[in-house]
Amino acid sequence: MTLVGWAQIALFCAVVIALVKPLGWYMNRVFSGERTFLSPVLRPIENSLYKIAGVNERSEQDWLTYAVSMLIFHIGGFLILYVLLRTQGFLPFNPQGMTAVAPDLSFNTAVSFITNTNWQNYGGETTVSYLTQMLGLTHQNYLSAATGIVVAIALIRGFARASTRNIGNFWVDITRCTLYVLLPICIPLALFLVWDGIPQTLGAYVDATTLEGAKQTIAVGPVASQVAIKMLGTNGGGFFNANAAHPFENPTAFSNFIQMVAIFALGAALTNVFGRMVGNQKQGWAILWVMGVLFIAGVAVCYWAEAAGTTGINDLGLVGGNMEGKEVRFGIPASALFAVITTAASCGAVNAMHDSFTALGGMIPLINMQLGEIIVGGVGAGFYGMLIFIVIAIFVAGLMVGRTPEYVGKKIEAKEVKMAMLAILVLPLMYLGFTAVASVLPSALASIANPGPHGFSEMLYLYTSSTANNGSAFAGITGNTPFYNITGAIAMFVGRFFMIVPALAIAGSMAEKKIVPPSAGTFPTTGGLFVGMVVGVIVIVGGLTFFPALALGPIVEQISMTRNMLF
Repeated sequence: MTLVGWAQIALFCAVVIALVKPLGWYMNRVFSGERTFLSPVLRPIENSLYKIAGVNERSEQDWLTYAVSMLIFHIGGFLILYVLLRTQGFLPFNPQGMTAVAPDLSFNTAVSFITNTNWQNYGGETTVSYLTQMLGLTHQNYLSAATGIVVAIALIRGFARASTRNIGNFWVDITRCTLYVLLPICIPLALFLVWDGIPQTLGAYVDATTLEGAKQTIAVGPVASQVAIKMLGTNGGGFFNANAAHPFENPTAFSNFIQMVAIFALGAALTNVFGRMVGNQKQGWAILWVMGVLFIAGVAVCYWAEAAGTTGINDLGLVGGNMEGKEVRFGIPASALFAVITTAASCGAVNAMHDSFTALGGMIPLINMQLGEIIVGGVGAGFYGMLIFIVIAIFVAGLMVGRTPEYVGKKIEAKEVKMAMLAILVLPLMYLGFTAVASVLPSALASIANPGPHGFSEMLYLYTSSTANNGSAFAGITGNTPFYNITGAIAMFVGRFFMIVPALAIAGSMAEKKIVPPSAGTFPTTGGLFVGMVVGVIVIVGGLTFFPALALGPIVEQISMTRNMLF
């Protein structure tokens, strides 16, 4: 580890923290229906969309209607994307003549992109057309990201409002999120990426002649527009198979830094939106502190593990850290930081191959996802996941002192705790259940590239990443098989919507409650004790749930490495 490496990490944290208040202030105004500096331009467009869709922006919905609207919206998105993948060979903007995508892969990909997972069992530059990239994948990048944000906003309203059944209007929220938040940031971000060297063209792939006289085809396309929302919306789906390790998706150290900031920007700012909406910004800062403690701990371990390298190689005198699978233009610090950011934020974009990380270095991204990616998390998804953990933590605190727990003036009762536990328990059911099946199924075992504990980690990572809606992979596993395509799609669907529906149920329940004034017995939720308690609950729940599986994978692999046994 070096001082320069820690300086990069510190600079990243400082920039993200500096963006929290201005972005939080702006998003609060957008979702409160207040005027912004973009209103003169966007308000007529917004009104036109409502008129076309027959939406009354003043009519709000209860939690069940909000949830049904969201599900119908995603069913439509799935059908459109699936048909597009299956028929792309007959459609325009296909200069390379890409043929139809196989049914099982189309099913997996359609579920992947509507759930904000963006798991890719295909190489983008060899499988899908420009039209599919733009109209299908990039389009869903916006809508799936917007869905995560508006569900978080609906849950925040549940805590902020009192004696009402309504938590907003899904159609209004998702329109405003796309128009006022995502597009205005992505357009200048895409232009910056073009300036920094990322292609944005509808022209055919370029043929070049190498120095040896061989012919090489260089894939190009409308890349910058997809990369912008892939990062800001924590989608992670790459235009190219190598994702953010590809020089046409991430050409320089500067673009790498900007993309990392984009991944965290909106998710971190939602904590400030929460504080503003409940009338106490300290509440939002406390949640950000919880996220920050877990994030810094993960970065420290991952950076240390990658900088320390592999015992067997170090014994040969080749000291310098583990550079396997990493880009020289980023190095170990930026690669380790990116790996922790992308798995803490449910993004899934990668600028290095996680399969080539050391055992402990690869374990940190795995743990980030297994905790439900609540450390900033996917835009919106991480925040409502964190609030679910807070409900559990406050309930535990109430049991300790023998009184009904409260949070921001709302009593936490049996219904909220049951919904929170449903959301938390369904995730390990997918992670561990499907991994157990794959571990004994010969056709599934045939897909892993490494023996022993690393091969087990590859399977565990696949289902963890799918269920956590991350999309990154231990790329040593061949996921494009009917078994992994179908089971992975099920895991992605459950991981997304079996979290969202309980979160909206909690929102509806909390909105109906009256606000209880704080008393001498009210547990303070803005200080270090609260932060420590929530972190403790998260770590204990994660440890009890996942330690046995981690012991079979990265932990035993780390112990083996110290004895010069590699996999």
